[in-house]
Amino acid sequence: MTNPDREPSEDRDRRRLDDIFGEVLPDTTSDERDPGSSDRDRESWYEENRPPHHG
Repeated sequence: MTNPDREPSEDRDRRRLDDIFGEVLPDTTSDERDPGSSDRDRESWYEENRPPHHG
């Protein structure tokens, strides 16, 4: 078992933020991601996975 007082402050801070807000922030920023992916790819994924009652 690890001692929470001895863990790196960055890990401890990230875990506290995740506990409060959930894991809503991505681990990478858009400039770190594959340049081949685009907003259109993301939009088409949402359209393909949209529930039928959302017309």
